This record gives sequence, structure tokens and C-alpha cells, in this order.
Amino acid sequence: MNSPDAPDAPPRTTPAADPAPVCSAKACRTPAVWVLAWNNPKLHTPERRKTWLACDEHREHLSSFLGVRGFLKDVVTLDEWERDSAADR
Repeated sequence: MNSPDAPDAPPRTTPAADPAPVCSAKACRTPAVWVLAWNNPKLHTPERRKTWLACDEHREHLSSFLGVRGFLKDVVTLDEWERDSAADR
């Protein structure tokens, strides 16, 4: 998962035995609730989906950041994303 402030950084997680995904917004450590699926058509094939995670507070801000650039493809709950990903395996 990428962050708008550190594109090559590994996903941030909370310290725990079973780390929960956290929001991709800079300095936010709130548990993620949303997955923002996106791609940059200048760099990625149309079917490729990169993801950012968002808490409720940052979902709109991160969605706007991607949307203004024409990158945002989908916004779904983390639970829905994980269910769909498990079904694809």
C-alpha cells in the first residue's frame, strides 16, 4: 500500500502481534476502514490497481487527492476488499 507522502514506503501498521492495517495519510496511525483503489494510466495497465488505506477521517481527503488527478477507480470498505481478495485466490 502506498502513501501520498512516501510513495515507496512499506505499509504502516500498528505495533501488535497481529498488526492491523492503518490509514495511509501522513502521520495517521488510525486503523484503516477504507481501501482506495487507483492507478496512474501513464504508468499502469488499465486493470492494475494500486491501493491506499484510509480511516473515516481521511477517506475524503485521500479520495479527492486521487480523484483530481483522475487516478481514483474505486472506494470500498476494507472488509469488502479482503472478502473479494480472498474469493479471487
